[in-house]
Amino acid sequence: MKTILAQIFTWWNGQNLNTRFDTWRHGNKVGTDEIGNVYYEGGKDYEGNPRRWVIYKGYSEASAVPPGWHGWLHHRTDTPPTSDDYKPREWEKSHIPNLTGTPGAYRPKGSVLSTQERPRVTGDYDAWTPGS
Repeated sequence: MKTILAQIFTWWNGQNLNTRFDTWRHGNKVGTDEIGNVYYEGGKDYEGNPRRWVIYKGYSEASAVPPGWHGWLHHRTDTPPTSDDYKPREWEKSHIPNLTGTPGAYRPKGSVLSTQERPRVTGDYDAWTPGS
C-alpha cells in the first residue's frame, strides 16, 4: 500500500488519490492481466462511449498494456481478454516491455552505445561545406 503522500503528489506510481476515489465511485472491474494491471469501465466519455481505464501495477507505463487489453481500452473491441468470447488476432504479438534505457534497448550500428561498427560511407555522399 502506497503512502497517502505518494497518492496525493504522484501520478506515475500507480494511481493517485483522485483516481482511487473516482474508481471507487464509478469503476466496475473488468479484469486483470498477467502483469497485474487492473482494468475498469464506468460512466460515459464525451462521445457517449463507455469510459475505460487501467490502474497499473507499479509505475504507470503505457507499454505495459498487452495487445488484447490495448484494443479493449481504445474501443477497438468490446470483448475484454478475460471474456470467454475473446479470440486474439493471428497478427497480435505477445507483450514485450519497453526496453529503453536498459541493456536490451535497440542500438543501431553506429550508435555510441553499440558494439557494432558503423557502416562505411560509400562515396554517394557529398559533405556540406560552409559557403557552398
